[in-house]
Amino acid sequence: MITYKKRTLRNGLTVVVNRDRVSKLSAVNLLYKVGARNEEPSRTGFAHLFEHLMFRGTHEVPVYDLPVQMASGEDNAFTNNDYTNFYLTLPVGNIETALWLESDRMQGLEITPEKLATEKRVVIEEFRQRYLNQPYGDQTMLLRALAYTTHPYRWSTIGLTPDHIEAATLDEVEHFYHTHYRPSNAILSLSADLDEEQMLDLAEQWFGSIPDTRTVPMAIPAEPVQREPRTLLVERDVPATTVSIAYHMGDRLSEDFCTGDLVSDLLSGGDSSRLYQHLVKEQRLFASVNAYISGDVDPGLFILTGQLLPEVSEEEAIEAFHREMAALTAEPASDYELEKVKNKFEANTLFGEINVMNKAMNLGYYEFLGDLELINREVAIYRSIDRERIAEFAHRIFRTENSSTLIYRAKR
Repeated sequence: MITYKKRTLRNGLTVVVNRDRVSKLSAVNLLYKVGARNEEPSRTGFAHLFEHLMFRGTHEVPVYDLPVQMASGEDNAFTNNDYTNFYLTLPVGNIETALWLESDRMQGLEITPEKLATEKRVVIEEFRQRYLNQPYGDQTMLLRALAYTTHPYRWSTIGLTPDHIEAATLDEVEHFYHTHYRPSNAILSLSADLDEEQMLDLAEQWFGSIPDTRTVPMAIPAEPVQREPRTLLVERDVPATTVSIAYHMGDRLSEDFCTGDLVSDLLSGGDSSRLYQHLVKEQRLFASVNAYISGDVDPGLFILTGQLLPEVSEEEAIEAFHREMAALTAEPASDYELEKVKNKFEANTLFGEINVMNKAMNLGYYEFLGDLELINREVAIYRSIDRERIAEFAHRIFRTENSSTLIYRAKR
């Protein structure tokens, strides 16, 4: 169980703190409620671009990493479709260095034409190397674009095309910064061996005077219900053909999320899982298989993917996946299977609570979801999932008309 205190500052910044009496390190996590889903379809990739720009220095601190290193700390960040997250770990006595740096770049980021041009080149090169010029690099992008027709989840965090970043102007980038990187659009979470009220007061000291520029949030269109199956076939210069099938499921706070997560572990959680035993070991259809949920905040995807053995046809592979999904309705799970995957989730959760950075990061994330106390309830929710709920989930989600199938064919 993670204990915490929460305060909302006058400028709208939400602060959540936890006292960790064991660690000698402090963790500072700043989550901004901006991800790829908050971008315009004609200007995608901006949230990821800003993950880079935020390390390019401010008017007061030209080199962000230097004070972190001098304080014996480490820093990093990540962006996904829903939010952008910056985090630091450093000795408890140096926690104010992190608060100073984060408060400074929340209001004083220096975006010059030269800095923007440099980071645009970095992001465009990353797009080309990781997604366009790497085997299977565009596979996830193609699957998203196939499964979604309306919601901005139809593009990946990197964006739809490098042309959007290439064409980005300084005015557009500055507008994005002032729209999204502000107190009321952020969550600051701290974990350290400090009194919780002291940490809340430090947050007030460093962030309380930052003015907020409230803006009308962009409306995010809902994805229509999928009523017929979709299929896309592409040919690429890759070693082996892969097949991926995506099914729409509920959002992060729905029962679907925990059930779908548990089902994905039933199907592909190790060598004893169903897909490995049936499709790799026994039937010898795939060289590898996987099942996972996208983990999105809005309604997401349950995804199956597998790499075919050379002699196996695409039709055989797809049919095998459909058989396994149908079997989940008739034989949802044995007591042994259920206990195994539940124990795995609980162990991972408890292990994560030991790490000071995990605690700070999770506090920010669950506050972002709008249900902070879920951080301490989720193990019980997973424990309550039974065979009947799994069967109901499988029957409702794994329908042909709810599927999008990507055949990523190796050139012959």
